[in-house]
Amino acid sequence: MSRSEAIYHRVVIWILLIVLMLPLLATLVYALVLEWGATILPSGFTLKWLVELWSDPRFLIALWHSLLVCFGTLFLSLVLILPLMFVIAYYFPRLDALMNILILLPFAVPPVVSSVGLMQLYSAEPLALTGTPWILIGCYFTIALPFIYRAISNNMQAINLRDLMDAAHLLGASTWKAALLVVLPNLRKGGMIAVLLSFSFLIGEFVFANLLAGSRYETVQVYLYNMRNGSGHFTSALVISYFMVVLIFTWVANMLNKGKS
Repeated sequence: MSRSEAIYHRVVIWILLIVLMLPLLATLVYALVLEWGATILPSGFTLKWLVELWSDPRFLIALWHSLLVCFGTLFLSLVLILPLMFVIAYYFPRLDALMNILILLPFAVPPVVSSVGLMQLYSAEPLALTGTPWILIGCYFTIALPFIYRAISNNMQAINLRDLMDAAHLLGASTWKAALLVVLPNLRKGGMIAVLLSFSFLIGEFVFANLLAGSRYETVQVYLYNMRNGSGHFTSALVISYFMVVLIFTWVANMLNKGKS
């Protein structure tokens, strides 16, 4: 590739990035202006809306609820799915085709339909779970399952799991010791991709959170919905803060992943 072609490609990439960032930049500007209505330019800039948002205990609680449910779901998913995937890939590889069908089932049923059925099942004793984080963790598990399964499955295929296990056995390691000390570290990148994809999707989930928990266990998306009739500047500050939280967690995860490479 010539120098001029490289410069052209870089310019095109930067233009595309700017175009993609325009809605977010417009939201950021609106979150920082004091008033912007009848005039072309805003009347002034202020941090009032961001300060007001981060001073609201209700928002902080909603953010904590969202993070708690997301990380609880991801922890449960990895604890349950990783051993299952190892058993299938090493002992029963023919079941992989069946699993590829099963993990698509959550997408076959719309969340609204699922929520109605779950409300009927878990709104009364002995399992009155609506309005609690437990029902959200269960629902989010089904959402995260396809992302986690596919990412880790691809990683297992890339490391040649069976060859890796055979080499560990030749060196005297038992099956589960080899799985923990040899295979698991090699699945770090696939696991990180699965976690980041699932986290970015789960923290923005609204249907299950609104119908099954609502204001009784308010998450960030439900809080945003409940504040929709307030100031547009405040709502913009909320959207920007939500984006920054996701960006910070993604950056930290990438740094930790690079530090272990």
